[in-house]
Amino acid sequence: MDSLIDIGLNLADKRFSKDTQEVVERAVSSGVTHMILTGSSIKGSQKSLRLAKEFPNTLFSTAGIHPHDASEFNGQSIEQLRGLANHQEVVAIGECGLDFNRMYSPQDIQEDCFIAQLNLAREMDLPLFLHVRDAHQRFLEIMDNHQDLINRSVVHCFTGSAEEVQQYVELGFHIGLTGWICDERRGKELQEAVKFIPLHRLMVETDAPYLTPRTLTPKPKNGRNEPAFLPHIVSEVAKYRGVSVEELAQQATENTRRFFYLP
Repeated sequence: MDSLIDIGLNLADKRFSKDTQEVVERAVSSGVTHMILTGSSIKGSQKSLRLAKEFPNTLFSTAGIHPHDASEFNGQSIEQLRGLANHQEVVAIGECGLDFNRMYSPQDIQEDCFIAQLNLAREMDLPLFLHVRDAHQRFLEIMDNHQDLINRSVVHCFTGSAEEVQQYVELGFHIGLTGWICDERRGKELQEAVKFIPLHRLMVETDAPYLTPRTLTPKPKNGRNEPAFLPHIVSEVAKYRGVSVEELAQQATENTRRFFYLP
């Protein structure tokens, strides 16, 4: 299998605080040569950047405010994100978007926070790392007013239907896939939807420490997902996509390098 890139890893999560070095080393030993750390709040984005600086040319990061954290969005937020995005390790704006599932932040605040980050990505000429949950239609309405950004946007951790993914790829979005596809309970819709994702729009990620692949054997004793498990996810995606593991790995890596301008 070609060297892989994990486009979404929450290494700043406290579940990694005691063995960060070992987690990165295990990933590299497993063929995951580059990892992009997700920034989902100001504080989280700052920590992800610090970690990326500790592992130059292996770790990169994003800078953004997740819709769950949109209530923290204020007059200083964009200036703080702009400062983070000026660092060479920061390769995208996000994780940003809409989440109407649990509504941790009110919809109007989520939308204001999202649109401000869309405008920042345009200003900084950076790609977008996007989150959408139970907000498909409103998300499309907002992106319709930012069509120039769609080709440089990846819908991270896509878990939706074949109909939704066909809308996304027709518009020009890239799609990030996780171990959700390994879930025999919740992943059936995604197992069908993946057939409609063109290989040149597909990327892979763990979203670790979350979404540990249920088909993984042996299962980690601590239940924690980590980037070393990405090859397993790739093999599962390839199976449902109907292509060889080698072809999918090579294409996903090429897509990711091009999209994020990685070395």
